Amino acid sequence: MVDEQAIKAAQEKFGALLRKQLDRVEVLKNEGAPVDYSKLDKLIIGVCGGDGIGPYICASAQRVMEFLLADKLKAGKAEIRVIDGLTIERRVEVMKAIPDDTLAELKACHVILKGPTTTPKKGDPWPNIESANVAMRKELDLFANVRPVSVPELGIDWTFFRENTEGSYALGSDGINVTDDLAMDFCVATSQGTDRILRAGFDFAKKTGKNYVSVITKGNIIKTTDGKFLSMAEEIAKEYPEVKWDDWFIDITTAKLIDPARRSAFKVFVLPNLYGDIITDEAAQIQGGVGTAGSANIGTKYAMFEAIHGSAPRMVTEGRAQYADPCSMIKAVAMMMDHIGEAEKAKKLNMALDICCQFEKKLVMTGRDTGATGNEFADYIMETMQRPDIEKVWQGYIDAAIAAAKN
Repeated sequence: MVDEQAIKAAQEKFGALLRKQLDRVEVLKNEGAPVDYSKLDKLIIGVCGGDGIGPYICASAQRVMEFLLADKLKAGKAEIRVIDGLTIERRVEVMKAIPDDTLAELKACHVILKGPTTTPKKGDPWPNIESANVAMRKELDLFANVRPVSVPELGIDWTFFRENTEGSYALGSDGINVTDDLAMDFCVATSQGTDRILRAGFDFAKKTGKNYVSVITKGNIIKTTDGKFLSMAEEIAKEYPEVKWDDWFIDITTAKLIDPARRSAFKVFVLPNLYGDIITDEAAQIQGGVGTAGSANIGTKYAMFEAIHGSAPRMVTEGRAQYADPCSMIKAVAMMMDHIGEAEKAKKLNMALDICCQFEKKLVMTGRDTGATGNEFADYIMETMQRPDIEKVWQGYIDAAIAAAKN
């Protein structure tokens, strides 16, 4: 027998969700111009360690960031604010993904360096509160999750533009248990949200000269939301005649990323939230693991930079947190430098990461006392950046790696 009361309750909840999303559309229609960092009197950088291994690897990355911005910090052109409050204990205490006072501190910054945070799953001892990451992306409207992956010897130079505030994650904690037998979640796609992530990807491809965009959906099955994403891509692509583009389904894309005959042709990917989350972990693994990959979360007013991996609480319980690999967070610092207009500093840091992590390996991260601590590795990175011949050394290693791969 159909439970009419359950249907009515579900309809009421769904109606409230619809109203909230339609209100959000109106806000998006009036979105302002992006921040011009060159015109700021002082750049405010928030550093939020998170929990688990987050405070450890974030502290190591902060040291690298302070090294790079020493001139601006000394001149009063930049300020670093340490923000606590995103630990799982604090979030559970107030039963919010982001405590109100912490959110206010975050909103007082221009850019944020954020460590991993714990998101409770079924079976955990914590209540089922929303992901702090998802909440921050929504609260600060960080619509573009940008993740670069580079393996020169394999011809891989990818940049992923993952939509960050919509898709299957937008209402991730607002699904409806209609009855004991029926549960439903929702996927959201707006014209405004889809337009801006597609333009971000096409603009990047044009600006960098990569000139090739692959739009990833499952539009043959998910016909409404993914269909909207794909049909809007077709229209926006007409405004970028110099940029080649094509579309792929998410399942075959995961296969082609490990296909030596195809993968080096890909350049720029634009894709909805869930697909982007999954496939960028696969891409990071090809690069050397999720610990090697940083992530930028870009909005019109704010930007947040982080690792792509989780908080690894087991490392803390086992007393190994100081040995956690900080490279993903240091990579995030490089992305922050690029974003705030410090392209040369970003370039030098990326070279140092390649030299230290892929080539010289004078120190190795093992996650245990058999390897370096995060702070020791940060020192190694900073020492490498100070080498006067760093560009020549880096190019030599790259050329040798490419030659070896061909043989």
